[in-house]
Amino acid sequence: MTNSPDFDLQAAHKFFSSSCFNQSWDLIDKTERSAEEDIQMILLSLASLWHWTQREDCTDRNLSVAYWQVSRIYTMLGKSEKAREYGQKCLEISFHADLEPFYLAYAYEALARAEAKVKHLSKMQSYLEEARKLAEKVSDLSAKKQLLDDLVTIE
Repeated sequence: MTNSPDFDLQAAHKFFSSSCFNQSWDLIDKTERSAEEDIQMILLSLASLWHWTQREDCTDRNLSVAYWQVSRIYTMLGKSEKAREYGQKCLEISFHADLEPFYLAYAYEALARAEAKVKHLSKMQSYLEEARKLAEKVSDLSAKKQLLDDLVTIE
Protein backbone atom coordinates (compact mmCIF):
# COMPACT_ATOMS: atom_id res chain seq x y z
CA MET A 1 0.00 0.00 0.00
CA THR A 2 1.32 3.42 -0.95
CA ASN A 3 1.15 6.55 1.19
CA SER A 4 1.00 8.77 -1.86
CA PRO A 5 -2.46 9.88 -2.94
CA ASP A 6 -3.48 9.57 -6.56
CA PHE A 7 -4.24 13.30 -6.72
CA ASP A 8 -2.24 16.52 -6.40
CA LEU A 9 -1.99 16.98 -2.65
CA GLN A 10 -0.84 20.61 -2.88
CA ALA A 11 -3.79 21.41 -5.15
CA ALA A 12 -6.10 19.79 -2.59
CA HIS A 13 -4.63 21.86 0.25
CA LYS A 14 -4.97 24.98 -1.87
CA PHE A 15 -8.61 24.17 -2.61
CA PHE A 16 -9.57 23.30 0.96
CA SER A 17 -7.70 26.16 2.64
CA SER A 18 -9.67 28.73 0.66
CA SER A 19 -12.93 26.78 0.36
CA CYS A 20 -13.17 26.15 4.10
CA PHE A 21 -12.27 29.80 4.83
CA ASN A 22 -15.01 31.05 2.49
CA GLN A 23 -17.59 28.63 3.85
CA SER A 24 -16.73 29.79 7.37
CA TRP A 25 -17.18 33.36 6.25
CA ASP A 26 -20.60 32.56 4.79
CA LEU A 27 -21.64 31.24 8.19
CA ILE A 28 -20.15 34.28 9.97
CA ASP A 29 -22.33 36.49 7.77
CA LYS A 30 -25.55 34.60 8.59
CA THR A 31 -27.73 36.49 11.02
CA GLU A 32 -29.22 33.30 12.41
CA ARG A 33 -27.35 30.02 12.62
CA SER A 34 -28.33 26.67 14.04
CA ALA A 35 -26.21 24.94 16.68
CA GLU A 36 -25.04 22.58 13.93
CA GLU A 37 -23.99 25.53 11.77
CA ASP A 38 -22.04 26.96 14.71
CA ILE A 39 -20.12 23.68 14.97
CA GLN A 40 -19.57 23.64 11.21
CA MET A 41 -18.27 27.21 11.35
CA ILE A 42 -15.62 26.24 13.92
CA LEU A 43 -14.65 23.06 12.08
CA LEU A 44 -14.40 24.83 8.75
CA SER A 45 -12.17 27.59 10.10
CA LEU A 46 -9.88 25.09 11.83
CA ALA A 47 -9.77 22.97 8.67
CA SER A 48 -8.86 26.05 6.65
CA LEU A 49 -6.06 26.85 9.10
CA TRP A 50 -4.74 23.29 8.97
CA HIS A 51 -4.79 23.15 5.18
CA TRP A 52 -2.88 26.45 5.09
CA THR A 53 -0.19 24.91 7.30
CA GLN A 54 0.19 22.12 4.75
CA ARG A 55 0.64 24.39 1.74
CA GLU A 56 4.13 24.89 0.36
CA ASP A 57 3.25 28.51 -0.42
CA CYS A 58 1.89 29.31 3.05
CA THR A 59 3.06 32.65 4.40
CA ASP A 60 2.90 34.21 7.84
CA ARG A 61 0.27 36.57 6.44
CA ASN A 62 -1.92 33.59 5.48
CA LEU A 63 -1.57 32.18 8.98
CA SER A 64 -2.33 35.56 10.55
CA VAL A 65 -5.61 35.75 8.65
CA ALA A 66 -6.49 32.14 9.47
CA TYR A 67 -5.77 32.63 13.19
CA TRP A 68 -7.80 35.84 13.09
CA GLN A 69 -10.81 34.06 11.59
CA VAL A 70 -10.69 31.28 14.18
CA SER A 71 -10.52 33.86 16.97
CA ARG A 72 -13.44 35.79 15.51
CA ILE A 73 -15.60 32.69 15.35
CA TYR A 74 -14.79 31.62 18.89
CA THR A 75 -15.64 35.14 20.08
CA MET A 76 -18.96 35.03 18.24
CA LEU A 77 -19.78 31.76 19.97
CA GLY A 78 -18.80 32.97 23.44
CA LYS A 79 -15.70 30.77 23.70
CA SER A 80 -13.50 33.50 25.16
CA GLU A 81 -10.48 31.39 26.13
CA LYS A 82 -10.20 29.92 22.64
CA ALA A 83 -10.81 33.36 21.11
CA ARG A 84 -7.94 34.79 23.16
CA GLU A 85 -5.70 31.84 22.32
CA TYR A 86 -6.11 32.26 18.56
CA GLY A 87 -6.09 36.06 18.81
CA GLN A 88 -2.75 35.80 20.59
CA LYS A 89 -1.42 33.45 17.90
CA CYS A 90 -2.54 36.00 15.31
CA LEU A 91 -0.75 38.78 17.19
CA GLU A 92 2.44 36.76 17.65
CA ILE A 93 2.80 35.74 14.04
CA SER A 94 1.82 39.19 12.77
CA PHE A 95 4.33 40.89 15.06
CA HIS A 96 7.23 38.47 14.58
CA ALA A 97 6.77 38.37 10.81
CA ASP A 98 6.69 42.18 10.75
CA LEU A 99 3.46 42.13 8.75
CA GLU A 100 1.87 45.29 7.43
CA PRO A 101 -0.02 47.45 9.97
CA PHE A 102 -3.35 46.20 8.57
CA TYR A 103 -2.69 42.63 9.72
CA LEU A 104 -1.21 43.61 13.05
CA ALA A 105 -4.18 45.91 13.68
CA TYR A 106 -6.56 43.03 13.00
CA ALA A 107 -4.69 40.90 15.52
CA TYR A 108 -5.42 43.58 18.12
CA GLU A 109 -9.00 43.78 16.83
CA ALA A 110 -9.42 40.05 17.49
CA LEU A 111 -8.11 40.41 21.03
CA ALA A 112 -10.23 43.50 21.71
CA ARG A 113 -13.33 41.70 20.48
CA ALA A 114 -12.57 38.68 22.70
CA GLU A 115 -12.12 40.91 25.76
CA ALA A 116 -15.28 42.88 24.97
CA LYS A 117 -17.27 39.65 24.92
CA VAL A 118 -16.28 38.90 28.53
CA LYS A 119 -16.52 42.56 29.62
CA HIS A 120 -12.80 43.02 30.30
CA LEU A 121 -13.12 46.64 29.29
CA SER A 122 -9.63 47.88 30.24
CA LYS A 123 -7.97 45.16 28.15
CA MET A 124 -10.46 45.78 25.35
CA GLN A 125 -9.64 49.50 25.36
CA SER A 126 -5.91 48.83 25.36
CA TYR A 127 -6.18 46.52 22.35
CA LEU A 128 -8.49 48.98 20.57
CA GLU A 129 -5.99 51.80 21.08
CA GLU A 130 -3.23 49.69 19.53
CA ALA A 131 -5.47 48.78 16.60
CA ARG A 132 -6.42 52.42 16.02
CA LYS A 133 -2.77 53.55 16.11
CA LEU A 134 -1.93 50.93 13.51
CA ALA A 135 -4.98 51.84 11.42
CA GLU A 136 -3.47 55.29 10.92
CA LYS A 137 -0.51 53.62 9.19
CA VAL A 138 -2.69 51.70 6.70
CA SER A 139 -2.22 53.39 3.32
CA ASP A 140 -4.94 51.57 1.38
CA LEU A 141 -8.01 53.72 2.09
CA SER A 142 -10.52 50.94 1.51
CA ALA A 143 -8.65 48.57 3.84
CA LYS A 144 -8.34 51.33 6.42
CA LYS A 145 -12.09 52.03 6.26
CA GLN A 146 -12.87 48.32 6.63
CA LEU A 147 -10.63 48.10 9.68
CA LEU A 148 -12.00 51.24 11.32
CA ASP A 149 -15.58 50.13 10.62
CA ASP A 150 -14.85 46.80 12.31
CA LEU A 151 -13.26 48.51 15.31
CA VAL A 152 -16.38 50.62 15.83
CA THR A 153 -18.51 47.47 16.18
CA ILE A 154 -16.53 46.40 19.25
CA GLU A 155 -17.51 49.29 21.52
